Amino acid sequence: MDNTQEQAVSYEQLLAEHARLQAQLDELNAKYERLLEKYMLKIKKIFGRSREAINGQTVLEGVFNEAEVESDTAQPEPAVEEVAEAITKLAKKFPGQKKAKLEGLPIERIDYGLPEEARTCWNCGEPLSELKPVIRTRIEVIPAQIKVVEEVKHIYAPCNKCDVGECEEHGIVNASMPEAAVPHSIATESTIAFVIVEKYQYGIPLNRQETMWRMADLHISRQTMANWVILASDMWLRLISDRMHNLLILRDIVMADESGIQVLHEAGRPATSKSYMWLYRSGTGPPIVLFDYRQTREAKHPEKFLSGFSGYLCTDGYAAYYGLPAVINVSCFAHGRRGFYDAFMALPKKARNKESASFKGLHFCDRLFDVERSLRGMDPQERYNERLSKSQPILDEFKKWLDLMRPNAEDKSYLGKAVKYCLNQWNTLCNFMLDGRLEIDNNASERCIRNYAIGRRGWMFANTPKGAEASAIAYSIVQTAVANKLKPFEYIQYLLKYMPNSNVKDQAVLDSFLPWSESIPESCKIKVFPSS
Repeated sequence: MDNTQEQAVSYEQLLAEHARLQAQLDELNAKYERLLEKYMLKIKKIFGRSREAINGQTVLEGVFNEAEVESDTAQPEPAVEEVAEAITKLAKKFPGQKKAKLEGLPIERIDYGLPEEARTCWNCGEPLSELKPVIRTRIEVIPAQIKVVEEVKHIYAPCNKCDVGECEEHGIVNASMPEAAVPHSIATESTIAFVIVEKYQYGIPLNRQETMWRMADLHISRQTMANWVILASDMWLRLISDRMHNLLILRDIVMADESGIQVLHEAGRPATSKSYMWLYRSGTGPPIVLFDYRQTREAKHPEKFLSGFSGYLCTDGYAAYYGLPAVINVSCFAHGRRGFYDAFMALPKKARNKESASFKGLHFCDRLFDVERSLRGMDPQERYNERLSKSQPILDEFKKWLDLMRPNAEDKSYLGKAVKYCLNQWNTLCNFMLDGRLEIDNNASERCIRNYAIGRRGWMFANTPKGAEASAIAYSIVQTAVANKLKPFEYIQYLLKYMPNSNVKDQAVLDSFLPWSESIPESCKIKVFPSS
């Protein structure tokens, strides 16, 4: 081999080595960009506002540090005169609102008057004339009070005056006593309702409630409270939950979501295994919110739960919801928007501008949500027609842009994932256009499951599958009550008091206990005030 050939071979080797090193460098650069994106997004989520807003556009408003976010110490406090003027204007705008807010509450009157000897005229000694008094109205909170209720059932025997033969056939007579929700338990219906609402509405786990009881000089163990929840759920609340399930299947719009739960003692599974709470919410009619505990995230669970359902199923695009018979899937545009929002926030600060691809994707989504905001209050047919004229052109333009972006967006980048998600889900993302009753997002179900997720941070895990099932029922009752503008405590207390003493095997009777029934007393309903 002469020198020329050796040089040619050596040159080819150098080119190959250069190509290999360049490919390695490109891969490392891409990895660096992805890590930088993750870092920037993480910093934003830790220190930034907990809302997805760009230029005033907000879709999901979950601000938990509201005091810190809204606080502005540089702003001077308003003068007293300004506050007084504002209050006066508000009082004129909503006359009698203060009185309306306090209506129905018990009133304790405290009079501050002069002593008898001081109520005479200092000049002539005649009684003083009393003018119109000044009334200051305030509310006072009394912490939960615990008392013992002794229920005495009286028993009667035949009288002593009549002949034995005349009274013998009547024998002993017992006075009637209402059946208890949980027989042989020291807990009244209000006590059980209190424990359920504290945990499943306000996220106070049983171990903290145990401490609260102890502070009230009563020792009630968390195991005892857990038994109350399980027995009440299994005996009575399950009847309401099962009936709502049957009614949900008859609706033609359902929304779904799922979130994890850890159950320590599941047969054949380690304590660290992750199980799931599946959530199903009605999209039409009186709201129904149901939780379903399952050990896995497999498609067989929604398939079984929604057996017999026919209509639209609105989800976040998770594959387990697809392929169900007689179901039209509707994906959540808020999830599509969130991908572009994350991509935008993952950019270095200098690169966050209107020319960035992530901002353009975000802007397409915001235009769609702007249309949705303008359609609020319209009847379904009007909404459907308006979407065809206003939203469809935006969707067509957005799809063309996504097709152009697909070859240029790196798959593993936030932008690439956002583009890929929208293209993969495109048909189902656009299905909200099929019916004016459908929402563009799945936020209603996300709001329902958020309360569960926040509470889970406090109690962290369920001990047994039976406890997890009872939790699913309790969450279903509480969340459906809230969705129907009922007070969960009063509603559950009402159920536990009257269901044991009613013929709940009769469907008409059982239906009278559903959250939207006209039979539900006014005391269970949340009073609605005019917004300011």
